[in-house]
Amino acid sequence: MVNIDKDRFRKAMDSKDKGISMPRETEIGFHQGALNTLINERNELVRMIQTVDALMQAHMKRLEELGIRFKKKQ
Repeated sequence: MVNIDKDRFRKAMDSKDKGISMPRETEIGFHQGALNTLINERNELVRMIQTVDALMQAHMKRLEELGIRFKKKQ
């Protein structure tokens, strides 16, 4: 997992440092929208991983049927 420097993130997101004035409600909406987008992206990534895993399992099963054995990691 990637470690995010929270202080750098706060500074980058702080509109006061850039001389930009944004109403509180607008900033809240911005962050909520960003979170919704990221949640949807994460969910799609999980779906992709599940699809890839299912395909890998199908190939492994067929290889085992053809006599190829896989070592289990411990």
